[in-house]
Amino acid sequence: MAAPSAAPPLEVRHRWPTVPPAVASLRPVWSKPAALRAVRATLVVPGMFALTDRVIGDLQMATFAAFGGFATLVLASFIGSRVHKLVAHTILGVVGSVLLIIGTAVTSNTALAVLVTVPVVFCVLFGGIAGPNAASGATAALLAYVLPAASPGTLSMIPSRLEGWWLATGAGTLAVLVLSPRPESDRLRLAASDSAGALAVALDAALSGKDAKPEVDAALESKHQLARVFSSTPFRPTGLARTDQALDDLVESLEWSSLLVVDMGRERTDVGDASEVNKQLIGISADALRHIAGLLRGDRGQFDLTRFDKPLEVDAAEVVSLGTEGPGTERDVHLSFHARMVASSVRVAVIQAQMACGIAERTEPTGMTSSLRSGANRAMGHASLRSVWTLNSIRGAVALAAAIATADLVHVQHGFWVVLGTLSVLRTTAGSTGATALRAIVGTAAGFFIGGGLILAIGDNTSALWIALPIAVFVASYAPGTAPFAVGQAAFTVTISVLYNILVPVGWKVGVVRIEDVAIGAAVSAVVGILFWPRGATAIVAGDLADSFHFGGTYLVQATSWAVGSRSTLPDAGAQTAAAALRLDDAVRGLMNEQGSKHVPKEYVWRLIAATLRLRLTCQSLASLPPPHVPDDPARHSLVGEAVLLADQCDGIARQLRMTPNGSTQEVIPAFSDDPTPLLPEAGYLLWVREHLDHVRERIADLVEPVDAIASRKSVPWWR
Repeated sequence: MAAPSAAPPLEVRHRWPTVPPAVASLRPVWSKPAALRAVRATLVVPGMFALTDRVIGDLQMATFAAFGGFATLVLASFIGSRVHKLVAHTILGVVGSVLLIIGTAVTSNTALAVLVTVPVVFCVLFGGIAGPNAASGATAALLAYVLPAASPGTLSMIPSRLEGWWLATGAGTLAVLVLSPRPESDRLRLAASDSAGALAVALDAALSGKDAKPEVDAALESKHQLARVFSSTPFRPTGLARTDQALDDLVESLEWSSLLVVDMGRERTDVGDASEVNKQLIGISADALRHIAGLLRGDRGQFDLTRFDKPLEVDAAEVVSLGTEGPGTERDVHLSFHARMVASSVRVAVIQAQMACGIAERTEPTGMTSSLRSGANRAMGHASLRSVWTLNSIRGAVALAAAIATADLVHVQHGFWVVLGTLSVLRTTAGSTGATALRAIVGTAAGFFIGGGLILAIGDNTSALWIALPIAVFVASYAPGTAPFAVGQAAFTVTISVLYNILVPVGWKVGVVRIEDVAIGAAVSAVVGILFWPRGATAIVAGDLADSFHFGGTYLVQATSWAVGSRSTLPDAGAQTAAAALRLDDAVRGLMNEQGSKHVPKEYVWRLIAATLRLRLTCQSLASLPPPHVPDDPARHSLVGEAVLLADQCDGIARQLRMTPNGSTQEVIPAFSDDPTPLLPEAGYLLWVREHLDHVRERIADLVEPVDAIASRKSVPWWR
């Protein structure tokens, strides 16, 4: 989503007793993390507000202390150890200070404020690519900008506003560090450990000669669980640090290893009849996977990677010496292919696991240099209109700029509420934005009636308002992620009504003003949602899948040409393919976390993602093979021709995903000849290359149905 209105959904522990559905839908669920968040906010926000309003007596400081407390303790939800949270809150404080100064400087000129808002908001939202904490803190940082940018003020107010912001930041950070539960075990690492362990069991079963189907099925389910955990958040759960990048790569390597092991099981590959060196490779791979599983759970045992070297060298020599005549030759190459691919993938996974756990040898720049390089590479990968980060950042920037302009044009009393209303309801699709806008207005209206009734009952009794304030703050802080969006809006409206009547007593009218302003802001979001990519993440996923297949096909031709010795330079399409994969991963996260029903079955999406992964990593394997130093072989051209035909199929799929289809995918992708060109007896290494091509080709037919399902959505209006 472009700008989450609060912390992500929290784990549900308990539910209230059974009640009628209409009532139950409004009740919050019990969540210990949400309760701790509410306790922290209840202690800090009223306390800082009382200090700045009653003791210091500075209206600007009090306002920014209150909203800064909400930003730090409710809108931002940082993960990791206490050190990670301390760093994240410090960065939020610094970034918020800069944005506060910019917002105050431009507020006197609406045209200037609109022009400055576009790049500022874009950079803050796009900066979420740096990691989960950067993404989580984006809305909190934007609050520090839109509050001064859409409110009356002068440059002389900056010191007081900064003091209020930093009081909230300091007190909020201290509360987070003191009142945070012990971090739970990293779900992603545990899922990766389970996947590695299941793969080791499957390889052991294959080596034993028995039917390994139950173990292979268990490995496949573990792989699916790993994919679910990795994609369960709106943003990538790893940051730019070297260990995070290694964990990110490890997930991909385990998925690739799972695909190889599953293929081996489904093809009834009899590992018991494999050569000794192939058995040795599979056994070493099983040991390595057990090492990975233990490593990710805290075991600091050692594994000697050189165990792979000699068997891989012997296996390569055996394959190059193989011919195509005589019984068992193709079977031997087939067994060697699976054993070598699994071993190569697992060997890389061991290195990545050791790096993710911080115990691998450092062979490249680390620290700030490494993070900056990773950040630059990730930003370049998302520099495309097919990136969900780019599109959502543009959408958010235009929406907030339009909200500031609209608030000035209609002369609202508090332009900030218009902008906040826009920020709160903007989602990735026009449909979900409109639905959220309606819930925001309903929730605000409900909050107005509750808050107005409370204020009428209290009257001018300031002491009663101070008693009501911490209760309202607790409810407003507990609601995000545990209650419907409308309930959170109602609770926040009650809090604002109480808070403003303490600052400047105006009675129930503040609630009416907030309803009007939120309605205007919601309308701005709805219009922007319709004008800018109304289909949301579904269209972006289709485009990124198309890119992945197109660049993957190009990469396949280049890698095949290299592997057979027809190309003298290493393939250069790998970078484009990797960038497309990065954009696809983030787009799928947006799709899976998008509100509303999914019009394309999730299993279709996962099947296409697995196909792009298979294509890309097969290309990497081909590119890693040493080119043969033998006389020219006509069969080389045959294999390159097969790769070209596969690339044409990938382009056919890409065209279907990019454009409104005129027919079935089966009709637009070229077909293979059933009689491939025979290879010369001395060209055993070419059989090895063909195994790679077959590895991709055998799954192409499975993609017709999911491609048609996604492509057909392009002809359906976005509102349906």
